[in-house]
Amino acid sequence: MTKRFLGILEGQQLDWLLNSAADAMLIADRGGRIILANPPVQRLFGYTSDELVDQPIENLLPERFRHGHVLQRTDYFAHTHARAMGSGKELFGRRRDGSEFPVEVSLSPLQTAQGVPLVMAAIQDITRRRQAETALQESEARMRAVFDTAVDAIVTIDERGTIERFNPAAERLFGYIESEVAGKNVSMLMPSPYREGHDGYLARYLQTGEKKIIGIGREVIGLRKDGTVFPMDLAVAEMPMGQRRMFTGIVRDITARKQAEEQHARLMQEIRSANEELTSFAYVVSHDLKAPLRAIGSLADWLSTDYADKFDDEGKEHMRLLISRVHRMGGLIDGILQYSRVGRVKDALVDVELNRLVRDVIDLLAPPANITVTVDAALPTVKTEATRIAQVFQNLISNAVKYMDKPQGNVHIGCVADGTHWKFSVTDNGPGIEPRHFERIFQLFQTLAPRDRIESTGVGLALVRKIVEMYGGRVWIESKVGEGSTFSFTLPRDRHSDH
Repeated sequence: MTKRFLGILEGQQLDWLLNSAADAMLIADRGGRIILANPPVQRLFGYTSDELVDQPIENLLPERFRHGHVLQRTDYFAHTHARAMGSGKELFGRRRDGSEFPVEVSLSPLQTAQGVPLVMAAIQDITRRRQAETALQESEARMRAVFDTAVDAIVTIDERGTIERFNPAAERLFGYIESEVAGKNVSMLMPSPYREGHDGYLARYLQTGEKKIIGIGREVIGLRKDGTVFPMDLAVAEMPMGQRRMFTGIVRDITARKQAEEQHARLMQEIRSANEELTSFAYVVSHDLKAPLRAIGSLADWLSTDYADKFDDEGKEHMRLLISRVHRMGGLIDGILQYSRVGRVKDALVDVELNRLVRDVIDLLAPPANITVTVDAALPTVKTEATRIAQVFQNLISNAVKYMDKPQGNVHIGCVADGTHWKFSVTDNGPGIEPRHFERIFQLFQTLAPRDRIESTGVGLALVRKIVEMYGGRVWIESKVGEGSTFSFTLPRDRHSDH
């Protein structure tokens, strides 16, 4: 049969045409028998030419489609014309190994010289196209999900400023539903004078590429359906789509942020006012209180010296308490002045060798002979204000010495690297502190021991905390009653100053 048909078709040179074609093509008769199948068909379905010729064309279809195909083939030969097979339907081919794949089939009627009707089928494997279509559909579904569920308002316009898309968040923000704004100019969402200038800006951008919002983003004013205006962040991205240029704007209502910024500005102004008042207070304390206090101290010293023989024991004790409290008041004033200057009066930041500074602080404090102070051999060099860091070590070491209750006292100053910070510690074997006082002792004017027993202004540890936190560190205490305490604090490490 094959040779007979080949002879019949030889004049039309179909044998040569099919074998030279890049697409898979075959010829079948009215009964569905394959007459010719070119090499691409053989490669596509996994059969040899001998395995295809004279076999039913339905062998190349999944079994579930074969019966229906016979009816379609009969209908085709009853009304032959060139057309796509199965228009509007999904078509599948079946390989020799049983695997299936999507195809597109184009049918063309043929006729032999003797008038025998045939059909030529061009078959195209569309697996990659279907995969691309599926990926595109999934991408569109994801984009639709993002568009519909985004917290921010999203508005899409064309190059004329006409609104094309308006997501649910935009509906909630502006008070319009999408059908009310679709096809209208986006300037309807802007109050004057922005509304009048929008089209001109868009036209200039399209002509010159000058960017004021597109690709940059900025704060603008929005207009709701009810006429109210509100501040918003607007970021616009351009999306070329074929010959068209589309723009997607992402809008966020920043009313709450603006209110917070205004509140922050008010608070900062209040802080500046408070700092100015603190500066004035420090000036008053320094000049108006210390002068009379010095006079009282001098008078008390003169009385206790020149009239010592006139006082009985009770009088002498009163004079001692008077002088002690004048000195305490002087120390308290000095402490207040030091505390007020932290963060307000700044010295130059310099590289401070802590080995030398800590030794100088210890020498200045001159601990009694029964207290041994030891220091790690290699304290680092830090970039800081020398006076401030000296105040930190002076207050911590002096407290350890002042409150020591053991016949043989030990105080140790240590330091270890802790990530991006140095961790310093001052450890003593003194009386220790109960955990319930850990936070209280860092508050201004707070002391644990009676002031008549141990002179203290209650400023020292508050000053330590303020200085350390000003430098971005923190301070804390670990202690056991009867065994001693460790005061630790951190300072950021300066890579250029570490030793």
